[in-house]
Amino acid sequence: MKEEKVQNVGPSGIEIVYQRFGDTAAPPVFLIMGAGAQMIAWPDGFCMELVSRGLQVIRFDSRDAGLSTHFTGAPDFSAAMAGDFSTVPYTLSDIAADTVGLMDTLGFDAAHLVGASMGGMIAQTIAIEYPAQVRSLTSIMSTTGNQSVGQPDYSVLSALGAPPDNREGYIEWRVQSLKAIGATAYAFDEEAARDIAGRSWDRDHDPLAMLRQAVAVLKSGDRTELLKTITAPTLVIHGKSDKMIDVSGGIATAEAIPNAKLVLFDGMGHGFPDPLWGEMADLIAEHVRQAELVTS
Repeated sequence: MKEEKVQNVGPSGIEIVYQRFGDTAAPPVFLIMGAGAQMIAWPDGFCMELVSRGLQVIRFDSRDAGLSTHFTGAPDFSAAMAGDFSTVPYTLSDIAADTVGLMDTLGFDAAHLVGASMGGMIAQTIAIEYPAQVRSLTSIMSTTGNQSVGQPDYSVLSALGAPPDNREGYIEWRVQSLKAIGATAYAFDEEAARDIAGRSWDRDHDPLAMLRQAVAVLKSGDRTELLKTITAPTLVIHGKSDKMIDVSGGIATAEAIPNAKLVLFDGMGHGFPDPLWGEMADLIAEHVRQAELVTS
């Protein structure tokens, strides 16, 4: 599938690489992926499920991911955890501005946003800071920034260690990571996971990029009160077995955003199990359809 690049995007003037699927006259849906993940982490099959339901899909590499602009420096994660953000190069608001800049560059006055994990946090931030440019919001396996909800299962994550600095080691680490945090009720597609991990390494393997994104989340803080100001129709999706962002994060998100619809899936972890693609696409497509009726 063809990848395209645009330059001088948003206030930071960065480069963003993106892909577009579907009818260009259909409602535009921007897919925003999470920390350490590239746009190809959105499964091709899931993208096609959305397209088959009459949506135009745009997925892209956020800053410090894939083939979009990478920043430099090694933030002090321990200091950021303690509240010292002096080494943090940017925030979720900066990534939100990049995304709105991409929308502007591609000629969209407003769009439907679907964000997963950190991508959900970015989508929430856009809905807070750029309400006129958000037709609808879908926040998947994400949270509010309140440290009392959505906490990861550190016992699972600590066992994984740091990613190796070679291709085969990274692929194995990524596969084991996805398996550890994934669904409990659905079979793990190891072949697909290895394919995406290998392609991700080949496109980019900046070892500090995920750290810069992670500390951006910390610096951005708790959005709970700001979430109460969101006016966009909102759908919140979360897995009850999520070990990366506990389901309490999704519940808190839905509780904070006025009139948000919450859908929880049994056995879904931090990922997109194939058997749920159709049902999730149905939810998103209907959510978009209802929002289009309101804004048309």
